[in-house]
Amino acid sequence: MLNELRRQAISTSLFRPGTLRQAVERLGFVQADPIRAPARAQDLILRHRVKGYRAGDLERHYHRLGLEEDFLYVHGFMPRSTWRLLHPRVAKRLSTLEKRVLEFAASRKRIHPADLEAHFGRKRAANDWGGRSKLTTLALHRLHRFGFLRVVGREKGIRVYEAVPQDYEPLDPAERFRQLALLIAGQLGPIREGTLRGALARVTRRSPALKAARSTLPTIVKSGELVETTVDGVRYLSRADQKTRSKPHEMVRFLAPFDPVVWDRPRFEHFWGWAYRFEAYVPAAKRQLGYYALPLLWRDDVIGWVNVSNRKGELSVVPGFRKERPTDASFSVEFDAEVERLRGFLQ
Repeated sequence: MLNELRRQAISTSLFRPGTLRQAVERLGFVQADPIRAPARAQDLILRHRVKGYRAGDLERHYHRLGLEEDFLYVHGFMPRSTWRLLHPRVAKRLSTLEKRVLEFAASRKRIHPADLEAHFGRKRAANDWGGRSKLTTLALHRLHRFGFLRVVGREKGIRVYEAVPQDYEPLDPAERFRQLALLIAGQLGPIREGTLRGALARVTRRSPALKAARSTLPTIVKSGELVETTVDGVRYLSRADQKTRSKPHEMVRFLAPFDPVVWDRPRFEHFWGWAYRFEAYVPAAKRQLGYYALPLLWRDDVIGWVNVSNRKGELSVVPGFRKERPTDASFSVEFDAEVERLRGFLQ
């Protein structure tokens, strides 16, 4: 049964590559991370799911595709269909500065944080990350969080915003919660029940209406839309409408640390029998895998990891193994093919 769940996780997430629009719509959400080692997480995730994808394509085509940048259970990119499920989030009260910034944004097509300095000054305050940010930047972040502003793109990595008309009719909260539960279960499934509940708690914590709908999760399971399977005492939930390939692809893949296939670390250990850790923020002397180790998937098993460097166009891919290195010739052929795919993606 564990093998079936493992195959289901791979086959439903690593679907046949299509267009960028199709991939983002099917995933429903792509986690973002700014570290480039060798590329940003969103690009590393999408390269397996978009035909001919190149690093940076998401940012290049973001505006044309009408995508949104927002917080689901973590921060990332999403189609507007997902964004509409998150809003409205309820702000207790906007500060005087936030009201003024919103009025300023509404009078312009788009607004860069630097545009605010001349009007509102450069005073700073503590941010959520232990540092200090401009008050105007904090105001922009809060207005974005509660759906008054949306990110329309980036200029040299800095978010550019526009005001969002508040004239849309939100879905019923129970229906929003149901769709969010199915979306997350589909993206990270088969998902441990505890992981799903935790993700939904993060999604709904800023929305009283959605928070009140959390109790309806058992009803969604009872309806048959989510199917439960218990293995080794762990309860997994899967979408009933997702099918599993009977046979895994004969492929090697270097996955992003935040790829949906490996995102849930307890599930990773249960499925593949060893502990993968993201060590970019671990002191170098204490790292066991590497600064930005990419999980190495062979067929339907994650057997180790690779560390990748790309200095001045010289690509280096160094594997490490938690399980015995495959000795059959097909693994070497497929490993080299994945290196070449990665090379093309980085170019």
